[in-house]
Amino acid sequence: MNRIIYKEGSDKLLYICISFTLIYVVMKKIIIAIDGVSSTGKSTMAKDLARELGYTYIDTGAMYRAVTLYSLHVACAAVVQTFYSLQHGFFTSGGIDEQKLQDAMNDIDISFRFNPETGRPDTYLNGVKVEKEIRGMEVANRVSPIAALGFVRRAMVAKQQEMGKAKGIVMDGRDIGTVVFPDAELKIYVTASPEVRAQRRLDELKAKGEVASFEEVLENVKTRDHIDMTRVESPLRKADDALELDNSHLTIAEQKAWLLEQYEKVVTSD
Repeated sequence: MNRIIYKEGSDKLLYICISFTLIYVVMKKIIIAIDGVSSTGKSTMAKDLARELGYTYIDTGAMYRAVTLYSLHVACAAVVQTFYSLQHGFFTSGGIDEQKLQDAMNDIDISFRFNPETGRPDTYLNGVKVEKEIRGMEVANRVSPIAALGFVRRAMVAKQQEMGKAKGIVMDGRDIGTVVFPDAELKIYVTASPEVRAQRRLDELKAKGEVASFEEVLENVKTRDHIDMTRVESPLRKADDALELDNSHLTIAEQKAWLLEQYEKVVTSD
């Protein structure tokens, strides 16, 4: 390592060239945007990468899931400190009551709090921890239509851009590298086969004690892909300057090594 050496009692300082590159690497903070289809493990890899780099992790998917949960079960958290269905919410037999949801957007507060037991942030909706509730099939089956609404996306994008002003963040979602942070220094687009993704999702649900069939989960994966890629507002697509990562057959260790390699290339480049 290059350094400055001072010999006590001497009237001279011996200078050994300080590496500007080293200082730059230590000080430089970037935005890492991770996009891709559902159930590719984007959130897990983004959380782990953020922890490895000492960056802040922001789970944008959780934000849309939280809005979906609110739409399903309008909350009275201040009274009961939990969520229950005061009414069916904003989903009707004809779809989503968009006007009611739009009117309620200012009442939806989403935040993240670090959980020392898991070493990862938990999602809170209006002050109530909903990390488990937003990961269930009830929300998974309805999040894409909610996320496709223009007024919902604009509200979430504004919050996300505010969170990333200081840089030093890892953010994952569907439109991070294309809409939220089009100038992000490192963009990753993650993909895997629908069957591999469905099995991963099924394993995750079973681990949480939820009941679902492979066919049901696979159909959900394919439906979400279609909705995400064809919606009018901020459709899912790979940014022109994004690096593609197909993790269908990669181990977690191999994936992590690849991500760190791409990060090092960016922060050490001129």
